Parts: sequence; structure tokens; C-alpha cells
Amino acid sequence: MRFLKDNGLTIVLMLLFTGSIIGQLLTGWQVALEDAARHGQPAIDLGGYAASPQFIATVFENWESEFLQMAAYVVLTAMLVQRGSAESKDPDEGPRDRDLDAKAHDQQAPAILRRGTFWRALYSRSLGIVLGLLFLLSFVLHWVASARAAAEEALEHGDTAQTILAYLGDAQLWFESFQNWQSEFLSTAVLVVLSIFLRQRESPESKPVAAPHRQTGTG
Repeated sequence: MRFLKDNGLTIVLMLLFTGSIIGQLLTGWQVALEDAARHGQPAIDLGGYAASPQFIATVFENWESEFLQMAAYVVLTAMLVQRGSAESKDPDEGPRDRDLDAKAHDQQAPAILRRGTFWRALYSRSLGIVLGLLFLLSFVLHWVASARAAAEEALEHGDTAQTILAYLGDAQLWFESFQNWQSEFLSTAVLVVLSIFLRQRESPESKPVAAPHRQTGTG
């Protein structure tokens, strides 16, 4: 029970993710079966659809935008502020991580901080770096799968398929990306602004219910 209490947020989010991606797989497969039937093509089995570039492209198209949003959010909130927002650091307070060299010797601090200046500098930016790398990996997988899907469609219509490298300049790839990126940036900006005036009781993403609008950060 202690494990469930201490890790409940991650457990529930991963269960929601699992249910959602299974739902995407099953409904996408149904759409593929209906499309095949309309065109008089053989039906694809569930395993074949799961490995198809069409399914893989849609999965990583979404992951790409989510990791971009998180990477941008982590890095931008380190540099920029929004006064009154629960999602911003307080512009009137000094740097939270000043005196890092001294704090690194605290025995409760992560051990990597005691390995030297280079490792402290790397670790102090590790969250943004890893999220950025996850974005790049997802983008590449989206790009390759989308190129394969486009090539299959071109061959079905008797057209010449583009190479994967040539597809990097195709408007379809960037349309798929931008349609997700814009919504991620908009939803993040909306959360930043709404958290100035609105509250969610007991949420660490919200200021205390009784906090004044001018208070910045969760306090």
C-alpha cells in the first residue's frame, strides 16, 4: 500500500497511457480494415497494423509534440517569468540554485554533483537535455515512418516514391508536426495565464486557493 501511495500519480498516468494507446491501436486497425474493404484490398491483421508505418507515424507524431512541449517548457521557465502565474518562478527572488558548488557536498544531494564542475553543469541541465533528445528521437521516428507510409501510398497510385531524405522537405511531414506543435504551445500558454486567476485545490500546479493573484509560483 505504501508503494501505491508513493507512486500513485505515475501508476495512474501509465495506466491511462496504456489504455489510450490500446484504444488508438484498436480503433486505427478498425479504420484500416474499413479502408481496405472499400478498396477491395486484403484485410490486415492486428499485428501487421501495429507494425505498419501508418500506425507508427501517428504514435510518434504525438510523442514528438509532447516532448517538444515539455522540453521547451522546462527550458523557458528557467529563463523567463510570468508574474502571478503558478507555473513561473518568482521574479523578485534570487536564483534557486546559487551556491551549487557548496550545496553539492550535502550528503543528501545527488552523488553526481560531487564528481566535479563538468558533471554539475551537465546534471543541472539534464532534464531539458533528455527531454530534448526524446523530442529529436520521436521526430526522427515520425519522419521515417511517415516517409514509408507516403511511399506505400505513392506506389499504390503508380507514382514515384520519395526517398526518406527527400521526404524531410515534404509539406505533409511538417503539416503533421505543426498541427500538433501549435496546440501544445497554446495549451501551455493558457495554463500559465489561467493559473494566475484560477485555482485547483491541493494541486502542486496551482497556487493555494487563498493566494492573491499577484503571487508568483506555488509558494
